[in-house]
Amino acid sequence: MLADFNNGLLPSYISANNGDVSIVAFDQTARNDKSPDASTPDTQTTQQAERSKALKVNLFSKDNWSAALNLQPDTPWDWSQHRDFNLAFDVANYGSESVQVDLVITDINGDAYTRVFVIPVGDATTVYAKMDGHDQTHPDGTPINEFNFISGLRSNPPTWQSTDRQVYSLWGKKSLALEGITGVNFNVSGNLSDREFILDNLRLRPNPPMDPNFLVDIVDEFGQFTRANYSSKISSLEQLKTIADQEMSELAGTTWPNRSRFHGWKGGPKQTATGYFRTEKVNGKWWLVDPQGYLYFSTGLDIIRLSNSSTITGYDFDASTIQARDVNEIISEDDQPLNRVNEDAIPSRTLINQTRANMFSWLPKYDDPLGDHFGYRRSVQSGPMKHGETFSFYSANLERRYGETYPKSYMDTWRDVTIKRMIDWGFTSFGNWAEPEFYANTQIPFIAFADINGDFGTITSGFDFWHPLPDPFDPKFYDRALVSAQFVAEQINASPWCMGIFYDNEQSFGRPETDKLYFGLVLNTLKENAETTPAKAAFTKILQEKYRNIADLNSAWQTSFGSWDQFATMADAGFTTPEQRQDYSDLLYAFGKQYFGSIRRATKKVLPNHLYLGARMADWGRPDEIVRAAAEESDALSFNLYEDGYKASHWQILDELDKPTLIGEFGFGADDAGHFHPGIVVAADQKDRARKYKAYMHSIIDSPHFIGAHMFQYMDGPITGRAYDGENYNFGFVSITDIPYAPLVEAAKEVHGELYTRRFGAPSEKNQ
Repeated sequence: MLADFNNGLLPSYISANNGDVSIVAFDQTARNDKSPDASTPDTQTTQQAERSKALKVNLFSKDNWSAALNLQPDTPWDWSQHRDFNLAFDVANYGSESVQVDLVITDINGDAYTRVFVIPVGDATTVYAKMDGHDQTHPDGTPINEFNFISGLRSNPPTWQSTDRQVYSLWGKKSLALEGITGVNFNVSGNLSDREFILDNLRLRPNPPMDPNFLVDIVDEFGQFTRANYSSKISSLEQLKTIADQEMSELAGTTWPNRSRFHGWKGGPKQTATGYFRTEKVNGKWWLVDPQGYLYFSTGLDIIRLSNSSTITGYDFDASTIQARDVNEIISEDDQPLNRVNEDAIPSRTLINQTRANMFSWLPKYDDPLGDHFGYRRSVQSGPMKHGETFSFYSANLERRYGETYPKSYMDTWRDVTIKRMIDWGFTSFGNWAEPEFYANTQIPFIAFADINGDFGTITSGFDFWHPLPDPFDPKFYDRALVSAQFVAEQINASPWCMGIFYDNEQSFGRPETDKLYFGLVLNTLKENAETTPAKAAFTKILQEKYRNIADLNSAWQTSFGSWDQFATMADAGFTTPEQRQDYSDLLYAFGKQYFGSIRRATKKVLPNHLYLGARMADWGRPDEIVRAAAEESDALSFNLYEDGYKASHWQILDELDKPTLIGEFGFGADDAGHFHPGIVVAADQKDRARKYKAYMHSIIDSPHFIGAHMFQYMDGPITGRAYDGENYNFGFVSITDIPYAPLVEAAKEVHGELYTRRFGAPSEKNQ
């Protein structure tokens, strides 16, 4: 079918393909859009009944967080007769900014698969999402239902060459019930400004023949995509060293004018100095106050360390030669350090995953000069291997760039360069997960971090994204929190340069989509036995104190428990009454108080002068009850927010709580530098990343609640995916070859040039 764009909105250029099946074309008189959202203020659709028309979608950002264009048939579409096919559609954007769209396809089983794409400013292009065939199935033909593709990547490179744009995989069930597709939904959220795009001609197309080598030799010796060319791509060792030498000669590492020793604002009203960082509300806005008493706003980059830089190679070793991990180790759950392979294990090296091994056009041998950059991953969260050998192209490139210059190692040089970069680019601190070797520096503040690990009990929320939740009512949890606090105290040595401490990251406290997910940790805890689950015992005690008699609880909940002993043994209560929902809310709050309160008490016992900055709650996992508990027990709230920026309409709870708040993560990625997956928030290219960075930071700086924001992350992830979970995003300020992205650097300098004066409301610093 022809894409009918010859109405003046879009050029007519797409030819009909044999085998294409039209799903929706907006030149039809009857509307295929059954979405109630189509008439809401934030999604305004123009439907023209005459032929040769497309659908124009205007997105209005004022006071609205999200918009949805939901294409839903009267009866589910049956696509089961098709094999080896994709869903394609045509888009264009004649606005002034790129538009990110989440494509969510749903089926009759209630399953959904979410993918993402960006519509750059410009003329029409075709976007497609594979529905069946190619890399959507295992080699044996069985459908893929797990989180990752069999390759272990968050999103694979295209399986055929085309000028069309492939969507990027996010989450959900990849193998949908094709006999009953209930919706094709285009969702947009978090826009800071008005946007628009044009959509037409949804159709099913046969997949072209699959390139059998689409995952073969895709990574060169520097860790770059072999089949893409871009301006910062390295082609030789000499070029890499030349670029490094030039940058090092230009870096000054000199504190910006009008800033204190700790990068606070010398031009602002000075506050009481305590010798440590603290928070204070000044002129209606929350601030950090640096150890000298100057107003301070924390901007930084996360993951300035090497342990996120390694990727699984496809090889493993005899398990008896690999040391088991102690559950009570103080170590980050989400990314362990680069554990080295024992020499006696090397002879047992065995190919486990041919697909992974085929990706690399080069890997060194263990006795080669760069063989030291091999490592070992004892556990993998998701991917085709549960554990195995890793290699870090980033650390290998550091050795190539900086070499060994006595008395400094390449790592010492990298640390010196990194500190100078951060200062030259205007950042006021490191973000989370800086390597501990930076803690002794006296040039830029840092944040400490520790996971709380140990043999305490755990409970499930029903959506344990990273891992189950700790049971904070288990006395062992406080004991382990105290061990973690003592571990941090030993690392930072009471340094005034430590801005504060995070513990844990993106805990699965509850998701907002349904009551079952929102109160998941309560519902699942109630099903446990109080004798073996301390949280269940605590919940039972709270309800006993409220209701006294089990009959009163039964009356309120419309249940039939015979006694409190029966309730304590197992209580599968579901949702029946408003009183029950209120009780669940109270129990969720009680859980938060115990969790955050235990960590606060442990921290203040050994680090009374340092800020407890909370648990970096994900936007998808922040029930109000948990946020309120965190506000009462933490020195500052912390959230990871992956959107275009902060919009007050989505965060009314911050107005209610009036608590200093820190953004622990945000980020943007693009695919124009050899990446198969840009990331959660997608930009059109590197210049668009820079534009998005400025807009995001301005939204945070202008809000009265925030005391800082840290971008995720310092370096790009490996394009073959980080070893822990296959994340292969273009989120870095620097590339895999440690080359800074120039547009981002310039954007950071612009933001930091007016950081304090914009925050305070005075003229720009660069004009003073």
